[in-house]
Amino acid sequence: MHQISYTKRNCTDREKIETFLLRERVGVLGMVSDSLPYAVPVNYVWHNGSIYFHGMGSGKKVSILSENPPVSFTIYKEHGTVTDPVPCHADTSYMSVMLFGQVAKVTDYEEAATVLQELLEKFMPKYYSHPLTSTLIEKYRSGMDGNGVAVYRLTPQEMTAKENAVETDQLFKKEQ
Repeated sequence: MHQISYTKRNCTDREKIETFLLRERVGVLGMVSDSLPYAVPVNYVWHNGSIYFHGMGSGKKVSILSENPPVSFTIYKEHGTVTDPVPCHADTSYMSVMLFGQVAKVTDYEEAATVLQELLEKFMPKYYSHPLTSTLIEKYRSGMDGNGVAVYRLTPQEMTAKENAVETDQLFKKEQ
């Protein structure tokens, strides 16, 4: 089990974590390829207790995940630099969540259409007048590789959250 060593920064507020996961837009997917780490930022949506992300139906990410599905997923937000009269005590104000588990490729077209629609609404609310359908997802083929879209689900087996929340007046303000 992953433990946060600096327990003063441990965040256990489930509502705050849920809000953070719903609001933020990009996470870093950590994978292992040929015994080396490989981390890539991806757009995501938090839906029914899982992280969903997508991409082309080919490429390095698809190859790694098909062979080695254990992953980590990190979402973070930096709020600024915390000032202190002692230089060694200057710090960073942030919130971060790390999830650990196995990634599964979504093969149900209804589920894929639902989460892809949520991604569209998250990034471009009300831009498209018609929702995605499972038929579209099933029949779509990329002009880049001829494959369908690859949608993945990470249902976390473990989750940790950290934060260093400070008042705005404690953050460094760059002089103009």
